[in-house]
Formats: sequence, structure tokens, C-alpha cells
Amino acid sequence: MAYDFDLFVIGAGSGGVRAARFAAGFGAKVAVAESRYLGGTCVNVGCVPKKLLVYGAHVADELEQAAGFGWTLEEGHFDWGTLIANKNREIERLNGIYRNLLVNSGVTLLQGHARLTGANEVEVEGQRYTAEHILIATGGWPQVPDIPGKELAITSNEAFYLKDLPRRVLVVGGGYIAVEFAGIFQGLGSATTLLYRGDLFLRGFDGSVRTHLKEELEKRGLDLQFNADIQRIDKLEDGSLKATLKDGRELVTDSVFYATGRRPMLDNLGLENTGVELDERGYIRVDPQYQTTAPSILAIGDVIGRVQLTPVALAEGMAVARRLFKPEQYRPVDYQNIPTAVFSQPPIGTVGLTEEQALEAGHKVQVFESRFRAMKLTLTDIQEKTLMKLVVDAETDKVLGCHMVGPDAGEIIQGLGIALKAGATKQQFDETIGVHPTAAEEFVTMRTVTR
Repeated sequence: MAYDFDLFVIGAGSGGVRAARFAAGFGAKVAVAESRYLGGTCVNVGCVPKKLLVYGAHVADELEQAAGFGWTLEEGHFDWGTLIANKNREIERLNGIYRNLLVNSGVTLLQGHARLTGANEVEVEGQRYTAEHILIATGGWPQVPDIPGKELAITSNEAFYLKDLPRRVLVVGGGYIAVEFAGIFQGLGSATTLLYRGDLFLRGFDGSVRTHLKEELEKRGLDLQFNADIQRIDKLEDGSLKATLKDGRELVTDSVFYATGRRPMLDNLGLENTGVELDERGYIRVDPQYQTTAPSILAIGDVIGRVQLTPVALAEGMAVARRLFKPEQYRPVDYQNIPTAVFSQPPIGTVGLTEEQALEAGHKVQVFESRFRAMKLTLTDIQEKTLMKLVVDAETDKVLGCHMVGPDAGEIIQGLGIALKAGATKQQFDETIGVHPTAAEEFVTMRTVTR
């Protein structure tokens, strides 16, 4: 059978665009359909605008530290509207770049909602197209628990487009998005409370990292409330919101921001017209080659619920393009030792196993930990501490995990990710000469086993 396209990609996010571009570069005839915005969540309502807002929030720290270095500054004034307008302009620029990447690669770009009408057929705005292979890369979508007043809450989708900075914000959730936005709102001047139903946020991260960040956020004045959850939200006469907690307490705020998880974006996708199955969590079921239970349909990124990170979706998109159209270059995605950053304040950088994971896996573990006040803060009154931690296999001397909380953690952990992927030992860390004076050198100068 002759098809209209060799590959039809549904979703122009990071993974979908990567797969489409490279498949076209390998000689395939490719189409991409996108109904919202080019670049997906990351570029439009995710990591890119979030990082820009994090930079904005960090300015407050720089202003506070300036006096210690001899700078006398007039009282600063922050304008939310200017930040959001500048952010929007940058996102529009990136949208254009993504468009050019696709079009210049020879990809047919279809702007409209794509719906599967068969195993090899997609409908976009009333027009049907056939394809030998169809790739679902529609990403995820934030979800708010089904409670009375849920329509009064916002998510990350809306937070980037708020007309005004709320004077008071209640952030609900214990994952990295909740922690990051709590830092953004507080850093920009909102009175911020972080509410989480568990004992401690960032479940799955190293225990030392979680505890250290909690202590540092409390130093900054962030109101942390654990083992707490919202039962209902009501709007008061003055326009503010009242959140009634399950323990009976009432919190009055100007905005309730939910970051309690994301679901796969499968709305009106037409999966019922195919043999595609979902797993027990509601994500698209795929095999190690990203093949769904319908042989002609593949899926990558957040819709498959593996590691929901932009660089992982990019790697999966590349793997699909190579396997289908350039098999001699195919390499499976390695999900081990993926470096990760949380742009909290202070930020987290982590790669490899946590102490808890290493013990659970049966390793005999040596832990090296260091807590210190960064050099930049020694001329100020700020008492923030940086944490660095190495988890080492006591029998093989192999470094199993590196963890950091402190300035530039994300930048530093990227290089350590290469070391862990190469199988570096603690001795090799010790024999590496440090860059002085930096915080990063602490990772190669820790000699004493903490426990």
C-alpha cells in the first residue's frame, strides 16, 4: 500500500520534533500535527519559562548579597508584567525556531488537532492522512484533584500568564514543580505557603537532599506545611480564596497553585480506533522499542510515563527515528544515571543512586557528605549551607550516586553524570585535581567517610 507519509508525528513537543526532524533527515517523508504550540510543554509552559522566572527570583538574592561586596543600592522594585512580557517574547522567538527546524528539514507541518481514525490513518481538521508509522508524542497535562472549588485553582499552565503577581500564594504538592514554583513566588515577593500531604517533599530523592532543602527553605522564610491537604476551596466576597484543609484549618490566600501530578494527554486522540492499550497507570503501553500494542503506532515522552524529562524525550525521539529509518545508527536509550536538576532555591543536582536506593539494591555503602557555607556568602550575613554527597560501593569503590544542594548544582552535576556513566571510582574522584576556589572541587576533596 502507498502511504501519504512514512512517519506521522502527533505532537510538536521536544520528542516529537526531534523524531520528525531526524527521520526527515534520514530520507523519510514526515508530517507533524500540533494543535497548541510548537515546542510543547517545555518551551511554552514548562522548563524554559520556569527557568526564566527562577532567574528573576534569584535577583532578590543578588541584591541582598550586594552590600557585602561594597555596593550601595537603592531599594529595588519588581514589576511582574515586565518579566512576563519579556518571557512571552522569548517563547515566541523559540516557537519560530521550532517552526523553522521542522520546515527547513522538509517536514510537513499541520496545525490542528490530530485524531487517529485507524492503525495507519490520522484526521486533522477534517482531512485524512495515511502513514506507515504513526508516533504519538502528545505529552502530559497538569491535573487538579476533584474537590469542591477546583475551578478556582491554577496550575503551571496558567501561572505563566497571570496578569498580576499574587500577594499571597498557596502551593499544593510535594514534587519538583511544587518546590520550584514555591521558590519562584516567594523570591518575587509573594507570601508563600507550600502544602504537602506527605511527611516530606521530593519523594524519591536522596534523604539527605530532602532534609537539607527543607532546612534551607525554612531559613528563607518559606511556610512549609506537611501532612496537610485541601478539602475544598471557596471564593470570598473580597475576591480572595479560602482553602479549608482536611484537618479543619482554614487558610486565606489570593491564589491556590496545584502541582500534584500530570496525566498523559490523550484527550480525543482516537485510541479506541486502534489496538493501542494503556497500562495500569493510564499511560500508553510500549515495548522497549516504543512500539505500542498496535504494530504501526509508536509512542514516546510523557505519554508513556517512564522518565518524564525533556532530554529523555529527545533521546527517545532520536532512537525511534534511527531504528525506523537509519537502523545502522540505532542505539537504545540508557535510562541509568540520568542527571537531574530541581531549580529550587537553593537548587538541587543529582545523578545516580540515592543512599536509600543503593542500600535497597544490596550494595555495601560508604557515604561521604560535606556541608559548608559558600565562599560567596562569607562577606554577607547569609547563613545558607551547600550540601554535597557521594554514595560509594564499599566493595568496588565505584561511585553510585552524586547529590548536591546549592548554587549551580545543575551545572556541576552535568559533568559528574559523565563520570558516573563512565563507571568512575572514588579513587579516581580523589585523584582528580580540583578547580580552586570553587564549590565543585568539594566533590574531589571529600576524604572522610560520614557513615
